[in-house]
Amino acid sequence: MSRSHEYTVSLSWTGARGVGTRDYKAYGRDHLLRAEGKPAIAGSADPAFRGDRDRWNPEESLVGSLSACHMLWYLHLCAVGGITVLAYEDTAEGVMAESPDGGGRFVEVVLRPRIRLAPGADVRTAADLHHEAHAKCFIANSVNFPVKAEPDIVVET
Repeated sequence: MSRSHEYTVSLSWTGARGVGTRDYKAYGRDHLLRAEGKPAIAGSADPAFRGDRDRWNPEESLVGSLSACHMLWYLHLCAVGGITVLAYEDTAEGVMAESPDGGGRFVEVVLRPRIRLAPGADVRTAADLHHEAHAKCFIANSVNFPVKAEPDIVVET
């Protein structure tokens, strides 16, 4: 039996600056994302699009979602597969290409997780579980561009 899940996020634009969208340079791109019972996320546009570099932009959020989803699946698969992960960090990078009409799209995201395993762990199995994590990741299954994982796995001695 298949199940579905719903996610509700509210967004409030906070960049009206008293003049609204009078012209392209007049308004701020600042906004707040909220979900019930959680701290708000201060968002903006990428600085290349007149945004605030001190706030999260949608592109960073997408790359972060892919990284977190992969990690959560990977940790689950390791736990049920008998692989003890002691540490997991990722430096994920996304490439977005602009089109001549001003639009654009992501063309690739590369995850570069650094994983530290308990002594005696099976590195080959730990590496193979990245393929399964990718296949199960809800976010990666929802995008139309390649998401690659280039893990660096070390076993603690």
